[in-house]
Amino acid sequence: MAELKRFIVRRLVTFIPTLIGVTLLVFIIANLIPADPARAWAGGEKASPEVIERIREEYHLNDPWYVQYVFLMKKLFTNDIVSPRTHNKIWDDLIFGTSQGVAGAGTKYGRFFITLQLTLFAFLYIVFIGIPLGVLSALKKDSPLDSAVRSLALVGVSTPVFWLGYLLIYIFFVRFRVIELAGFPEPTQRITGIMVIDALLLGENDIAIQIINRLALPAFVLGFIGIGVIARITRNAFLETWNADYIEFGKARGLRKSRLMRHALKNALVPIVTVLGLQFGGLLGGAPITETVFGIPGMGRYMIEAIRNFDYPALIGGVLLFALIYMLANLIVDITYALIDPRVRY
Repeated sequence: MAELKRFIVRRLVTFIPTLIGVTLLVFIIANLIPADPARAWAGGEKASPEVIERIREEYHLNDPWYVQYVFLMKKLFTNDIVSPRTHNKIWDDLIFGTSQGVAGAGTKYGRFFITLQLTLFAFLYIVFIGIPLGVLSALKKDSPLDSAVRSLALVGVSTPVFWLGYLLIYIFFVRFRVIELAGFPEPTQRITGIMVIDALLLGENDIAIQIINRLALPAFVLGFIGIGVIARITRNAFLETWNADYIEFGKARGLRKSRLMRHALKNALVPIVTVLGLQFGGLLGGAPITETVFGIPGMGRYMIEAIRNFDYPALIGGVLLFALIYMLANLIVDITYALIDPRVRY
């Protein structure tokens, strides 16, 4: 346990240079774009020179790039910088919510919690569809089911997210009208930050059903690639453990198949958990396309709008939050290793 604690401390220390590197890279790329952000923020070509100069002074755009970067990061960490596009503090837009509402998402939930909710729904699809399919594929090796699962994995990684999204919108919205694409329902009170959980806790079951109906199809599109990948990884890992000597010994002793499957799946979990951790970060990174296609006012769409409007303070704030979550997800995966397999040491 002491070794695990030291490992966690070492990993947390590495977060600092990683976050600096990621945000600095995005900042430099944003500064290389041949555009005048102050003029864009002031309203374009017809903007008043006085307003443009005032914006330059407020955001230190006349200073060297490294002074601008330090100013931006300091203001981000103190939540004291305003997005020139939404005129709200960036962390209010992303996490805390604003009194003016978050682009139709309501007044109590930031963009991050909308994306997190979408990601969690997609993650549930991956876990509860991908893993069982992988186990069944391994148990039915070289059968038509096995071939279908392997084909699903290939189709999943080959299908563009936007194409699948528009195809399913045509089927389930245009043709059959069984989903909703307008608005985003929210409960009357914020408790946990996850809208569907808050609605259930408040007894607002109709709101919870509306939220699930709104996110079910986008979450499936977002998680479709992961379902095939996890199914394939689970199949290969389960096959390896299912053919191990201790499983054969258990079969010889006459142990029930269900008990043997539990042992095999537990020992196959290490590579599965690794991929699941990476998938969670990948789901967050893939959310901008899904949110744009389905009109979900989440964090990914917020960052796309920031790129379109040269709002690099908001963009860097979003990248900072994405990077932190991705690193935390990988840290949780590493800790989970030790809980799943006692042989793992740090």
